[in-house]
Amino acid sequence: MADPTTPSPAPSRNRLVAVTLDEGSIARGSTNIDHEREVAIYDLLDQNAFAVTGRDDGPYGLNLSIADDRLVLAISTENADGAVRHMLSLTSLRRVIKDYFIVCDSYYDAIRSAPPSRIQAIDMGRRALHDEGSRLLVDRLKDKIQIDHDTARRLFTLICALHWKG
Repeated sequence: MADPTTPSPAPSRNRLVAVTLDEGSIARGSTNIDHEREVAIYDLLDQNAFAVTGRDDGPYGLNLSIADDRLVLAISTENADGAVRHMLSLTSLRRVIKDYFIVCDSYYDAIRSAPPSRIQAIDMGRRALHDEGSRLLVDRLKDKIQIDHDTARRLFTLICALHWKG
């Protein structure tokens, strides 16, 4: 049990404290899709490491939108000084997202009737694709935004939730 008299360490400035979706470019989905997006945002905000390269003015807010088949990451600070926008082509992620959805469908189908060994094998493939998407994100953002592996996984989950058709 933690000592209640010991002060907690100050939270890192290199983190996200808000994530919003641009409703003008990201259409609302069904109740299930909206729930998946909300869960992905909650998980991302719950624990993350997020820093804008060359800056130390976090914590940050992140607004995601889609423009010309690119993911737009609009990053703001608490005092709204010097907002930054980065555009990320979704082309490099398209194959991984498509494969991830196919494997997820297989996983959910297998849960109903497949033996545990088959479910485990499909789940390992699903996790491998999720890790591949996360690594691609880290690599594609490395000169702009610094994120750790766990944050990349959560961000990849959110990007997938933006593309999920239900």
